[in-house]
Amino acid sequence: MGAAKYKRVVLKLSGEALAGDKGYGIDPEIADSIARQIKDVRDTGLEVAVVVGGGNIWRGLAGSAKGMDRASADYMGMLATVMNSLALQDALENCGVDTRVQTAIEMRQVAEPYIRRRAMRHLEKGRVVIFAAGTGNPYFSTDTTAALRAAEIEADAILMAKKFADGVYDCDPRHNPDAVKFTELDYLEVIKRGLGVMDSTATTLCMDNNIPIVVFSIDEVGNILKAATGQNIGTIVGGAKK
Repeated sequence: MGAAKYKRVVLKLSGEALAGDKGYGIDPEIADSIARQIKDVRDTGLEVAVVVGGGNIWRGLAGSAKGMDRASADYMGMLATVMNSLALQDALENCGVDTRVQTAIEMRQVAEPYIRRRAMRHLEKGRVVIFAAGTGNPYFSTDTTAALRAAEIEADAILMAKKFADGVYDCDPRHNPDAVKFTELDYLEVIKRGLGVMDSTATTLCMDNNIPIVVFSIDEVGNILKAATGQNIGTIVGGAKK
């Protein structure tokens, strides 16, 4: 096993990653598998923060499309990310990994409030920090949360774990067998071509702060460690040194 390529990373997980093949809810076996993979990364000495979505429980955009007030729907989505974060915290601690959940919406009975310096101190002590409840504001995705938190805690990269895709393609490989996979991309090309790595707000934030995005498949066990140690899997977006 090689040395870790980065010192500190933000791992972005979709809510669906915790659901497994069911596509909804939380599969404890999947949560345990992801937790063990995060432990493997942490054991290399890498500092790991996690942002997890809530799409396996609730999607704010879906609720808004059916007539719900957008802000209310988004707040419900933020609460869904807290549920996922607590489930992942439990799985990590069952693996012997000290973990803290920090929420952008204050709920002291279940998690710490998000405080940048406290989060960085936890990471320096070898704890995994899970950032929950998005940015605390409606209209912002958990992709944007990952980009924002990565900039705030001075992370070296965002590890973007995807279901059903092992990188970034010029079109959907599930529908087009001739889809071409990219090994490297720059931020502007991702935005201009609408390649769906992250939403445009998140991608722009990464570009402005020169945070590379490593896009890879979560479906293969061990890929989180491979991405963290710089092995050639998936697609790297940006990351040129200033």
